Amino acid sequence: MESVNPDKIREVYDRQAEGYDKARSRTLFEARWLTRFGDALPKGGRVLDLGCGAGEPISAWLIAEGFHLTGVDFSQAMLAIARERWPEGDWRVADMRDLDLPERFDGIIAWNSFFHLTPDAQRSTMARMARLLVPGGLLLVTVGPRAGEVSGTVAGETVYHASLSPAEYATLLETHGLLLTTFVAEDPSCGDLTVMMAKKHEGD
Repeated sequence: MESVNPDKIREVYDRQAEGYDKARSRTLFEARWLTRFGDALPKGGRVLDLGCGAGEPISAWLIAEGFHLTGVDFSQAMLAIARERWPEGDWRVADMRDLDLPERFDGIIAWNSFFHLTPDAQRSTMARMARLLVPGGLLLVTVGPRAGEVSGTVAGETVYHASLSPAEYATLLETHGLLLTTFVAEDPSCGDLTVMMAKKHEGD
């Protein structure tokens, strides 16, 4: 893999916020997964969107469906766009790697964001996400199809991506009280993204 610094990702999103937002597809090719996620949550439940960016289209869909949304991103430039669109929204500047919120959520989604973390950061962040879920809460995350480090692009700039193996994700989730319910590698109906869903055990 071309050498890419994972610590430069925030700078890229801050620099490319407007261009990335304009280029981001609004076709909702993610709709099947979002619907599956939303249908399993309580009506009007609390949802945490980690790496929400400018809010389109994932946060927008969740808001339209009536969920109580908290959007978190480490890019102030991206969140500035989200705040312009939804001035009354709950938008917070924070890094998911050291996130510590007082609330607990019925669902957490990290769509095209979690895979920017290094493998070690993914392991520690998974524990944080698990703590933020209520018992029975759902986690929806895009990851890579196999273990490794690769590069991607944001508005033409190279960025870091990484993934654990499906088996390690399953073990890691179980360690933190979640059951891996679905893992679809390179889903052709969702832009070839690899999608993972998990549910927190009811008694935890």
